[in-house]
Amino acid sequence: MEIKIGIQNITREIVFESEQSADDVAAQVSEALAKGTELRLKDEKGRIVIVPGKALGYVELGAEEARRVGFGAL
Repeated sequence: MEIKIGIQNITREIVFESEQSADDVAAQVSEALAKGTELRLKDEKGRIVIVPGKALGYVELGAEEARRVGFGAL
């Protein structure tokens, strides 16, 4: 799933792919916003992205879908 994170007062957004479910990510975002703690998410390569909860502007979650393999167009 693709995740986009907008940070307050920063023009560029953080974009990465993650294997976490949308519900898990949404719960972590809600907790970081409510408590003012950092948001920690893991990308598909195992790297951890850390964003201070107070700096979050928005978080956009893409649709969960299996990756397509091959050259066929559907």
